[in-house]
Amino acid sequence: MALKITKISQVNPARNSSHGSSDPLIYPLTFFDLRWLKFHPTERVIFYKLNTCSSPEAFHSVILPKLEHSLSLVLRHYLPLAGRLTWDPQDPKPHIVVSPHDSVSLTVTESDADFSYISGKGLRPETEIRVLLPKSSVFGDSTSLVSLQVTLFPNQGFCIGIAAHHSSMDGKTMVMFIKSWAHICKHGAMDLPNDLTPFLDRTVINVPAGLDAKVLELLSYLSNEKDSFKSLKLPPIEEISPDVVRVTLELTQENIEKLRERAKRESTRSHLELHLSTFVVANAYLWTCLVKTRGGDVNRPVRFIFVADYRNRLDPPVPDTYFGNCVFPIGCFGYKAKVFLEEDGYVNAVEILSDSVRSIGSQEIETICKLYIDGTKSVEPGTQAGSVAGSNQFGLYGSDFGWGKPCNSEIVSIDRNEAISMSERRDEPGGVEIGFCLKKCEMDIFLSLFQNGLEMVL
Repeated sequence: MALKITKISQVNPARNSSHGSSDPLIYPLTFFDLRWLKFHPTERVIFYKLNTCSSPEAFHSVILPKLEHSLSLVLRHYLPLAGRLTWDPQDPKPHIVVSPHDSVSLTVTESDADFSYISGKGLRPETEIRVLLPKSSVFGDSTSLVSLQVTLFPNQGFCIGIAAHHSSMDGKTMVMFIKSWAHICKHGAMDLPNDLTPFLDRTVINVPAGLDAKVLELLSYLSNEKDSFKSLKLPPIEEISPDVVRVTLELTQENIEKLRERAKRESTRSHLELHLSTFVVANAYLWTCLVKTRGGDVNRPVRFIFVADYRNRLDPPVPDTYFGNCVFPIGCFGYKAKVFLEEDGYVNAVEILSDSVRSIGSQEIETICKLYIDGTKSVEPGTQAGSVAGSNQFGLYGSDFGWGKPCNSEIVSIDRNEAISMSERRDEPGGVEIGFCLKKCEMDIFLSLFQNGLEMVL
């Protein structure tokens, strides 16, 4: 794929009379932000097919100016995203600092690739998806929070790539930002509806004193650079191998119901004891397939991580439109591969995830935090790690900038950490879309296991 950069600009938030002061705005990171401080950016690409204005001339004269103008307007509401993450050596934790002339980087490129192929859901080389993302920037003791890239596929469509520092916002906030940008672009609005207006007051996060220090101690424990722990430089990461491929699959509502019935049938527990949500049965099935794909030593350790949203679990509850992170990782630690490799592997995974999800509602956040920290410190070398990113509750396919809803969306950053991505299905209610990245030889095994397993329950 040949990619040509046609423009790089810095987009400033539109002026807002309520933020007319020349003094910087400061947003401290909260307990929920800190765990993600050393994570590499959350990266997503959203694809839009164009039926009009798809020529380079029309795109650059009609669509791009609308995208740039609406981005400036939406940043007025999402002001922290224009700022920078800083950590003064004298401060116990980092802050987001927004200065009057801060901006967001927007790179515009053109690609000669086949849009239908790249934006499709079939097997694609991951390297051809990753080039659609912007580069994030780290300058000395500060880093940008979000960078954007718009790529035109002439006479076909375009995509928006977004890279965001995970400590700035969780997946729910990122999708809310994208939907807000789309709303302003499509409707020519200056303001946002209530359900898209971010709640910026961080004092609403009410957790016991001392939890910040516990998370920072974990980050220090995991860091390879103890002496420069307060540096915002991220740990090095390997380039994506050319043989890594991506696929987007679907579990329909019928698939989910069949998997749910299978869990009831095979578990020795009463189905009333099991939390058989779409999330639980889908991830239990996918995680079982991934462990079987790896094969190998049946006694190797495995772990699975998901996040719990605490917006409605704190006292007082946090507004649904809270800007930032309000999720915390939940770990399923201490299991061997053989638990998932036998015929009862799926139902074992269901019971483990069900118990884990149910425990969130009965345990205080300090208990959840301690369990996660202890589990993370106990992880053995060679552990097969898996996690899930995204949610089928976010409604990303509602992000219509004025040229129709997305034809596809990919969480690109799952290629770095053996994660599963999850979203709602584009065209049908119920069920989920799921994304994976694996080496081609592993993907072939996984797809066979995935399809054969579904045929057994249908």
